[in-house]
Formats: sequence, C-alpha cells, structure tokens
Amino acid sequence: MIPARMKAVLLLGHGGFEQLQLRDDVPVPVPQAGEVLIRVGAAAVNNTDINTRIGWYSKSVEGATDAVTEAAGASDDGAWTGTALGFPRIQGTDACGRIVAVGHGVPPQRLGERVLVDPVLRPIGAPAGYFASECNGAFAEYTCAPAENAFRVDSALTDVELASFPCSYSTAENLLERSHVGRDQIVLVTGASGGVGSAAVQLARRRGATVIALADPSKAEQVRRLGAARVLGRSADLVAELGAESVNVVIDVVGGSQFPALLEVLKRGGRYAVSGAIAGPIVSLDLRTLYLKDLQLIGGTIQDRDVFGHLIGYIERSEIQPLVAASYPLAEICAAQEAFLAKRHVGKIVLVP
Repeated sequence: MIPARMKAVLLLGHGGFEQLQLRDDVPVPVPQAGEVLIRVGAAAVNNTDINTRIGWYSKSVEGATDAVTEAAGASDDGAWTGTALGFPRIQGTDACGRIVAVGHGVPPQRLGERVLVDPVLRPIGAPAGYFASECNGAFAEYTCAPAENAFRVDSALTDVELASFPCSYSTAENLLERSHVGRDQIVLVTGASGGVGSAAVQLARRRGATVIALADPSKAEQVRRLGAARVLGRSADLVAELGAESVNVVIDVVGGSQFPALLEVLKRGGRYAVSGAIAGPIVSLDLRTLYLKDLQLIGGTIQDRDVFGHLIGYIERSEIQPLVAASYPLAEICAAQEAFLAKRHVGKIVLVP
C-alpha cells in the first residue's frame, strides 16, 4: 500500500536550521517514464546538505564551511552547479530502500528490489546533475530516482549501514580511480575521519596502497583500524613529518591553508585529487611547484559511469565495511546536522524516516 501523503523534510531556502521544515502532508511522488519509486529505509547526512543549505557553493563565499554565517546563504548561485536552487527542495543524497512502484518502460520485475541510488544524474542531452540537488532526494519516506541510478544490492547489512556508502564512497573511489592509485603507492588522505576521507582510507588500502591519514589525534586509532599505516594531526607540519616529495597521491577534502604543503610532499609526477574544501576554498598556489614537478591537479564531482557499479561489487563481496557513527530519526534532522558539524564523529551520520 502506497499512501498519498508522506513525511518529508523540506528545505525552504538558504539559511539556518529554521529553513528545514518537517511535514507529514507532502504528496508521495509518482514515478515518471524510466523512473522507480523507492520506499526509503535510511539516508545519510553529507557535507553537501549543509553546504547547499547555507549557500556555501556561492562564489561570494570564501570561508570554511563552519565559518559561514547563516546570512551568507542568501544567494542566486548557492547550488553546487553554480546556479539558483529551486525551493522547496527535499535533500538527502544517500538513499537506501526498496522499489515499490515503477514508471513506464521499467520492468515490473524490479518491484521489491533493495537498492542504493547512484547520486550522479546523467540525463541524455543535458548537463549532469546530482540527486537531491537537481531533484528531490531521500530525506523523506519515499523518493523517485531514474531506474538506471537505482542499483540492486544483495547484502546482509542494514539499511542504515548501506546508506553510509553512496555519496562518500563513490566520491572517494572516483578520486582514487582518476588519480590512478595502485599497489605499493603512498597515498595521503586529508579529513580521514569524515565520510569521504574514511572511505578513501579503506578504498586505497583495498587497492594495495600505503595510506597516511590526517585526522584529529582523538580519532587516530579508529582511522588506523580502517587501514591507515600512519595518522598525523590535522595541522601537522607535513614536510617535516614526511619529507618533501614523499607521497604519490594526495586525496583532499579539506583545502585551506595546508594546500601548499600538500603539493610540497608530492613526488615529481604526483597527483593531487580534490572533492571538498571544508577548511576554505581559496588557496595559495605557486605555479612553479605545479609545473616544475609535473604535478596533476584533479577535481572530482561527476563520477565516471563505472564507479558506482564497482562500489556495489565491493559491498556485496564485503571488501569494504560501513562506518556509521550514529543514526537519528528523520524528525531529528537538525540534531543530526549539529552533530555532523561538531566533527566529533568518525564515519557517517544516518537519518531513518
């Protein structure tokens, strides 16, 4: 039985927590041609949820994500694509659930499948977008997604555990793939206790790389258990600790003032891959370091098509493990985001509708 109305959290505009409104009278979406309707079992919290809410993606914002005032959110370029976001919007990029209805052209045999949603939308003839940004997402009891984005997953993990994977792990895997991380390489991962960082530690170890991680000292032991060979503090003097030209690849989600040191510790021909800038998006770059060392700078947002399918395989073969710090009822989304922003956790925080 699919109800006519559902519980969902609406983002009413850019700003503070007051912009998140829990409603129980939101119409259940109807799957269009090529889409499936998913009953959401769990949906994780990501940096992009907060960044979008506060308008951090606007070019007018230059500070760290935790330094942006709520007033800075009023922007017509506050979506991650650099355009205006349509409101109200249901956020929630990480979706785990079951298919309960299908649109025209989708085989009815898919009904009942347990799925994870690939967050990258690739409409034919249009720019790529992101689930829960260019369309409504999973902070609700039901959500629609393109059938090709709903990947069947066969796993004994709970919905909460599975919801920790899609956005962070596919982002990390994409960065590792684009920077050609392989066996016996040395990889430096910043923000290693967060969602993407902790995923990158696991996934780099899966590839046979040696991982050096940057994290708060209080979280060092947990990060080591994920596979890091060495854990340094977030503000460590990297050149003094590691030596210049000592690592093959940097996986960065932090940015900020440490950016020059990250390039200094890269070996000649090394690769720097980035998918976040929680410490600040404006960095200092000496172009001589870039070209004299033959470095590659790699951005990663739109994942390559094969990445999510590979991730499903890793999950089903138990080659990677979920890392859930806490779960909250959907009604407590503000408390969940406050806990996320406090950065005292390791891994993911998940909402359950």
